[in-house]
Amino acid sequence: MEIALENIKKIWLTNEAVCIETKDGKTGMELFADYPALENAAPEQREKYTTSSFGIHWKDLDEDLSFEGFFKDKTESTDLGKVFSQLYELNVSALARKLNISQPLMAAYIKGTKKPGEARKKEIQKELHRFGKQLLDVSF
Repeated sequence: MEIALENIKKIWLTNEAVCIETKDGKTGMELFADYPALENAAPEQREKYTTSSFGIHWKDLDEDLSFEGFFKDKTESTDLGKVFSQLYELNVSALARKLNISQPLMAAYIKGTKKPGEARKKEIQKELHRFGKQLLDVSF
């Protein structure tokens, strides 16, 4: 079952996490500590979120969480998840925009709640390689 906004009953914040409850009574949470932008944000910044069809967005923090991610087994990691956990300096939202992929979808790919097809994986890989080449060409 895909978890969309219409399946969400309640969203709330604690000092350590953002939590959701679905209309069928399931609850899930994502720890701020797992997301540097949220971890380092002031409580007032964390409270300034909006919702979309499939997740929660903090525009000022450039962070998105998909509703499905709240219920994903946190022990497994996708190939994309491993790459982005090592290259946390990369702006995932900017990369998603460059690829014409919505940020929540890109986040779902990274979290593993959605699986990109082979063509999409190649497209992401190609853009990361292009970016790497640009970095190698930097000189001062």
